[in-house]
Amino acid sequence: MATSKRGTGLSDLGGHFPALETRMDDVRAVLDAAGSSRAVLLGSQDGCGMAALYAATYPERTQALVLFHPVAHNPAAHSEEIRAVLARLRDGWGTQEYCDELLAEGAPRMHADPEERAWFANWLRVSASPAVAYALNRAFYETDLREVLPAVRVPTLVLYRRCSYEPLALEVAEQIPGARALRISGTEMFDVDLSPEVPDELERFVGGEQPPVVPDSVLATMLFTDIVGSTERAAELGDRAWRELLERHHSLVRRELMRYRGEEKDTAGDGFFATFDGPARAIRCAQAIVEGVHVLGLEIRAGVHTGECEVHEGKVAGLAVVIGARVAAAAHGGQVLVSQTVKDLVAGAGVGFEERGEHELKGVPGSWRLYEVADVSAGGRRADGS
Repeated sequence: MATSKRGTGLSDLGGHFPALETRMDDVRAVLDAAGSSRAVLLGSQDGCGMAALYAATYPERTQALVLFHPVAHNPAAHSEEIRAVLARLRDGWGTQEYCDELLAEGAPRMHADPEERAWFANWLRVSASPAVAYALNRAFYETDLREVLPAVRVPTLVLYRRCSYEPLALEVAEQIPGARALRISGTEMFDVDLSPEVPDELERFVGGEQPPVVPDSVLATMLFTDIVGSTERAAELGDRAWRELLERHHSLVRRELMRYRGEEKDTAGDGFFATFDGPARAIRCAQAIVEGVHVLGLEIRAGVHTGECEVHEGKVAGLAVVIGARVAAAAHGGQVLVSQTVKDLVAGAGVGFEERGEHELKGVPGSWRLYEVADVSAGGRRADGS
């Protein structure tokens, strides 16, 4: 089955484009409605990010993953060159001139046919407004999948053609354990269905792979929280009053976890450890908790990180968990700090960030760039005003 992205076509949301995890939820909802417990996912170009995130997060529901012209990371995402490309897209979207430019570069065979050029221009116009097209492509440029791809543990086939996407696709295949790369016929950047051999290749690939029985690792987003100055506050209030306040705090945190579909993994004293299947939800939950505890006269700090976790008897462990805890420990009262990985995965989700520099995380190799979640005004504008 094929699905259209939320926010495109008739579901245009007025220029806002949903985050990868929201689109991932849409796929899961469609599969549930169809009665599918496991599926083969095929993602093309910007759809590859969502498909890879789904496969890493729900390996038990993914029979195989097929990616056509995926991109792990665009180092020029914030450059003047990309800004100019996006500005040209926004101004020219849907015009015959701009659509002809896209086809000439991405699908020369279609460009040679006047009827195909007219169809393509109309397809762009009905698929997305200029604002949505801008938001979608901006998110595509800014998304960084390098921390997600090694966590994909399902049979994966990367398809590519001899074009500018070839080295990018091969880079993705190298980062996914056991992935197979296959060059298909043609030189077009667009439309995997222009290669007639693809259906047979997919059938052979899927038929020849055995799915993993039980995943021993999974991609997850971790949220750690703890109360700032808890020892002093407990001494000030006394044991009984502090215990009552702590119960109210726990109740509030669990309410927000339920609201944002977080799964409580551990509670130690005044701290919580929870996992989420998407980073944007974890951020929103952390913000809600930080704001909610103010009415209790408390202040908390929170840290969010996304990474591959080991799974054993329902518990998650591994270096990614340690990193999440250390990110939280680096935060001040009222702060929600996130890792670079989290920031790169929520591109286009309307979450603003302020850079907080490089940090040495205790027990974790190297230095880590951390970001503070900033307040975002109505309409999804980022903290930098863009």
